[in-house]
Amino acid sequence: MKNDLDLFRSIADSLFQAEEKEPVLKPIDPKKLFSELDLSLSESGSNEEDFEKALSELVLNTPRTASRKFFNQLFGGRNSKATLGELLAVLLNNSMYTYKVAGPMVGVEKEILHRSAELLGYPAQADGTFAPGGSMTNFMAMLMARDKAQEKARTEGLSGKLCMYTSKESHYSIPKNAAFMGIGRNQVRYVASDEKGAMDVNALTETIKEDKAAGHHPFMVIGTAGTTVMGAFDPMGEIAAIAEENDLWFHVDGAYCGSVIFSEKYKHLIAGAELADSFSYNAHKMLGTPLSCSLILVREKKYLYDSFANDADYLYQTDGDDYNLGKTSLQCGRRNDALKFWTLWKSVGSKGLGEMVDRQFELAQYALDYVEKHPDYTVYSYPNSLGICFNYKDIAADALCNSLYDQGELMIGFGKFNDDEFVRLVTVNAGNTEEDIDAFFSVLENFAAKM
Repeated sequence: MKNDLDLFRSIADSLFQAEEKEPVLKPIDPKKLFSELDLSLSESGSNEEDFEKALSELVLNTPRTASRKFFNQLFGGRNSKATLGELLAVLLNNSMYTYKVAGPMVGVEKEILHRSAELLGYPAQADGTFAPGGSMTNFMAMLMARDKAQEKARTEGLSGKLCMYTSKESHYSIPKNAAFMGIGRNQVRYVASDEKGAMDVNALTETIKEDKAAGHHPFMVIGTAGTTVMGAFDPMGEIAAIAEENDLWFHVDGAYCGSVIFSEKYKHLIAGAELADSFSYNAHKMLGTPLSCSLILVREKKYLYDSFANDADYLYQTDGDDYNLGKTSLQCGRRNDALKFWTLWKSVGSKGLGEMVDRQFELAQYALDYVEKHPDYTVYSYPNSLGICFNYKDIAADALCNSLYDQGELMIGFGKFNDDEFVRLVTVNAGNTEEDIDAFFSVLENFAAKM
């Protein structure tokens, strides 16, 4: 093990140096992948020299999501304290389903969940769990909503046509989850959004009325805290009132921007989310924790047990339900995704996490100010969004972004809202500076001139 840890340190040092010299890699053509890298698996295995060479080349040819030129996804950067926790979790290799095998790591997870619930404004009886990604936290919320609406669904299956509501700008996991859980993709109602991409609550009310008149059974509405493309926040307070009036489960999908619960300055963007039945956020996005680190909080913890508890004599043998986390989890064997978030939170405190959130909004505003001041840019964004959407001159967004990627200049994606397609700059890396934003635009403009 010591030799392999020495190898890890050596490769890590090489990666850090490479990230400084070459923040963005030219991608390997997928058709040439197996000829350019030694990815083969053999009967007898590799000698140590060949193994080290193959592993090093693999790492050094993987996209560099921690670099300051990575703006492509809703995550980025590398936080040393969070990475430390991730490495220790791998070494410990606990599974989080029972206290017997997880020990104090159960306390780590429960502390994070309880402090998160307090920040949101949930009551003392709230609880939660970790799941492998925002798609799964949405799925868990949808299952709990289904089971509350039809208690016999868990044992007898669904009856009638349940239907649910979400913004047309919401996450793509929702229709997939509807198919998985037996509701059906066609029972998802996509509510119109306003000019910023936030849900139109008048349209929501009318759609619910239409469904009830047609004999359908509305059971759930999902609000989004940070839509994938525009970074919009749905009006949570108004949605909560509509949900209560119509006896709907209200879930807030805060996978992208739910971390504003840590910010005194920006928490107002989700005002009313404390009224939701469930709330999720991803610490691997705005909070810079390694993938994946997704939390779902539930206002009443009984619904976690109602939907996910299942007895297993060979597994749950000690310590009671509160400390056997498999009773409230979607899966059985579950890696420790809490420790890396705990090491970060422990080191900087809630205040430090709030400063990370604030910093990202500051960088977003800095980028927005830049494009608004330059006549060569067409701007589609607005303040209080981490997604800065624009076009440069008359260059097609897809052509510009793909060319920047192909040439190893920048990792940047494009998006679409209504009939407009545009470059989408995401400022979720709190380690970036204003100089990094300036460098981004400089690279883009110089590259466009060469095009």
